[in-house]
Amino acid sequence: MTEPSPIRFIPVDLPALATAVGRLAILVTPEGRMDQAGRRVNRLTRGAVQRLVESERFTSAKVGQVFTLAWPSGMEVEAVDVVILPRNASALDTRKAGSKLAALKGKAALTVMAGSAKHPGELALGIALRDYDFTAHKSGDAPAAGGAVEIAHKVPEEADGLAAAALALASGVHMTRDLVNEPANVLTTTEFADRLVEMESIGLKVEVLDEDRLAELGMKMLLSVGQGSVSPSKVVVMEWNGGEAGAAPFALIGKGVVFDTGGISLKPAAGMEDMTMDMGGAGVVAGTMRTLALRKAKANVVGLVGLVENMPSGNATRPGDVVTSMKGDTVEIVNTDAEGRLVLGDVLWYAQDRFNPCGMVDLATLTGAMIVALGHENAGAFSNDDPLCNAFLKAAEKEGEGAWRLPLAEAYRDGLKSRIADVKNTGPRAAGSITAAEFLQRFVKDDTPWIHLDIAGVASVTSETAFAPKGATGWGVMALNRLVAEKFEAE
Repeated sequence: MTEPSPIRFIPVDLPALATAVGRLAILVTPEGRMDQAGRRVNRLTRGAVQRLVESERFTSAKVGQVFTLAWPSGMEVEAVDVVILPRNASALDTRKAGSKLAALKGKAALTVMAGSAKHPGELALGIALRDYDFTAHKSGDAPAAGGAVEIAHKVPEEADGLAAAALALASGVHMTRDLVNEPANVLTTTEFADRLVEMESIGLKVEVLDEDRLAELGMKMLLSVGQGSVSPSKVVVMEWNGGEAGAAPFALIGKGVVFDTGGISLKPAAGMEDMTMDMGGAGVVAGTMRTLALRKAKANVVGLVGLVENMPSGNATRPGDVVTSMKGDTVEIVNTDAEGRLVLGDVLWYAQDRFNPCGMVDLATLTGAMIVALGHENAGAFSNDDPLCNAFLKAAEKEGEGAWRLPLAEAYRDGLKSRIADVKNTGPRAAGSITAAEFLQRFVKDDTPWIHLDIAGVASVTSETAFAPKGATGWGVMALNRLVAEKFEAE
């Protein structure tokens, strides 16, 4: 698994700046004020920092922007990175600045002179999040490990614990990115399950339900999706019991379609290679559970993922087939490319039936309509519970992960009525993301607070984001981790 480079906090040592190697970062306010480290670097470079501060480029720059002085005379470092950051910078702006430093860092060692920065942990987190590159399938020599990161702070002993928290969160995000970036011939349903079982080593309790067990439970919707594939369908249950003994857990449920051809309702060839990311919801659940275990969250959380592959074959589900859900509802499958909701419906019902959770969040790369509605900036949120949904939206905003709530209403359910079964698996073209959420709500009990997150537009993107290179983003791990910490974690 791709892990971020080591990060540690060290005391401020001004004389050592002259012999530092790798890259060195200093913080300068938008007004051009330097701290002690900045002034020392300015003297060592014979006024180069001051000349930058007095330039027109600096006065028109934005908070968080980084200017690089390459191979500065008077120093041994390969570059001095000058970061524009106010002394009272917000946590999110500080994190973004750290991310920009990591993007410039490459494989070099990095020393950041943070001085008395207000949010040193956020600086570390930004660096850890952006210090990522998926190279598992690059040929030739193995890529060199990234250089270590040291953050010099006036109170390093207090800040050091923040580095451990940052690395725990970044490790979960990186796991999600690795899973979403993997090609489908590598990340089969079996391989996915095996990687989750490996997390028993960090304290999770992991159970894999095979097809025979799923059939016994009555998960015929889920099984119908994978029956055309040679890869066996599975449900993996991950439990973290860090809260009060016997307290109802909070449940995270993820769609794990390791590859989606559309089945008999075959997708167009153009762009089908991107369907390796259709397990993005399950990837987010896995990464979140990893983070909770690594930071030893004081909460009871259960993560459940449905792992299937949607393939056309002589044994594949046909449009027009009728299957019975674990709940007992009959479903007319009018489009086999609306498969994710079939997986989630059964896993949602199983989560409630087995764990009686205090609340649930499901995540899925569910509908192309969500990309039409919100693009690649926001996930779509649907909920039956205002307090839970508002808490999540606030958590997402604090973490810089965009999410926007959309409506649920009975009028949208009318499009799912079937002539021959209790419900169809898809409705009319209009409001496709909402009708998909309405289908899922059918499998949520009235007394269970629930959020559905459609992450089709944010799970994997074609250009870099504030915290990730292009490709898998790991969206959702940070927001869910904060939601658990703020709403469900014991004091």
